[in-house]
Amino acid sequence: MRILFTLTISVCLIANLFPSVRAEQRDLGHETLEANDGWASLTTGTTGGSNAATNQIYTVHNRRELVAALNNGVYPPPSSNPSNVPKIIYVDGSIDANVDDNNQPWSCADYQRNGYTLEAYLAAYDPAVWGKVLPSGPLEAARVASQQAQQARVRIRVGSNTTIVGVGKNSLIRGAWFDIRGTAGVAGSRTNIIIRNLTFADTFDCFPQWDPTDGSLGNWNSAYDSISLRDSDHVWIDHNTFLDQETADSTLPTYFGRLFQVHDGETDITNASDLVTVSYNRFLGHDKVMLIGSSDSATADRNKLRVTLHHNLFEEIGQRGPRVRFGKVHVYNNYYKPKNFDTYQYSLGVGRESAIYAENNFFRTDAEITPDRFITRLSGSAIHIAGTLVNAASDNNIVDVLAEYNAVNNPDLSGDVGWTPTLFIEIEPTFKVPSAVESRSGPFNW
Repeated sequence: MRILFTLTISVCLIANLFPSVRAEQRDLGHETLEANDGWASLTTGTTGGSNAATNQIYTVHNRRELVAALNNGVYPPPSSNPSNVPKIIYVDGSIDANVDDNNQPWSCADYQRNGYTLEAYLAAYDPAVWGKVLPSGPLEAARVASQQAQQARVRIRVGSNTTIVGVGKNSLIRGAWFDIRGTAGVAGSRTNIIIRNLTFADTFDCFPQWDPTDGSLGNWNSAYDSISLRDSDHVWIDHNTFLDQETADSTLPTYFGRLFQVHDGETDITNASDLVTVSYNRFLGHDKVMLIGSSDSATADRNKLRVTLHHNLFEEIGQRGPRVRFGKVHVYNNYYKPKNFDTYQYSLGVGRESAIYAENNFFRTDAEITPDRFITRLSGSAIHIAGTLVNAASDNNIVDVLAEYNAVNNPDLSGDVGWTPTLFIEIEPTFKVPSAVESRSGPFNW
């Protein structure tokens, strides 16, 4: 045992002294999810495109090359359904989705169709003129056509048995929607996908819809997530960063008294998707981060939406870290840093028939954000939450977040969610979480 330990240390020292050796020894494209690492390791595990033939291994530098790689090297794709042949795609550098086929940038004006302009839309559907009913008519139809034109560029469909990884820590996907979508009711129709080591920036909708019935004041609602899962299983999302740079909410205007919101989710898992592990990612400065289960009426989600979240950073998010309906979701060793009292809503959303098992998560907050705000009830009834530390990195200062919530809210939430997780490699003591997540999450050099 002592000889083996010494050998391990020696290999690590060599790798640190000689990075090129370390890089040659590691190939993210062929790596698979470790056994027992969350729900995505159940049954067949998640191997992505690790078994790809040589002619299905690609290095891509722009949108056209990426779309071609997802379709057996063919562009334009022969159908809207991406290839399920095992493939490994290495992303080298920055890829912008809002471009033409010659990689020339497109602005929102390039997508406008049928006479749509924002100015005309604002004039037509001003609540003072239009009233509090949903927009309809030719101008709303023009908005939809314009949105569909943008969707045709930013929507990148991902097939089964696929691994997409960034080359080094600076590989960037800007403005894209990775749409992982199977066939409703057909198990395994989209399966076995790995997405790692990428930065997803500025997934934005040029043409949000005004909904005056959304809340008391109305809201602007947009399409496109950075990554969305529908009717998919065995997906591993690991060591990525999600953020808004050029389209950060702080840069957006206000119309009809509401933020002109051009963002939707960052990683949404809905429509009976199942067996997903989300690990070591950084979610930064975004409002709606992760929706697990799209609707209270989506009863086909029962016994699905089994998701593990561990060692993720949720910094200055507004909500949905995650919001859960129906699913059994294990949330452990994550680092939450809510900072803005006015924009922060909650971290853990307890939706219909949800069963969140949260343990050993660390919250670092401003004094104004109290622990009763970490969770919110959204027609759910129970959440298990234990081992939470708030600001103090000592296990002698565990905060009973559920008790804090129940003290100021009615009705109470139960702590019994009816299950106990077994699929994990190691649950670290909570006091170690900030340093572990800060040092190990997000893209890395390899």
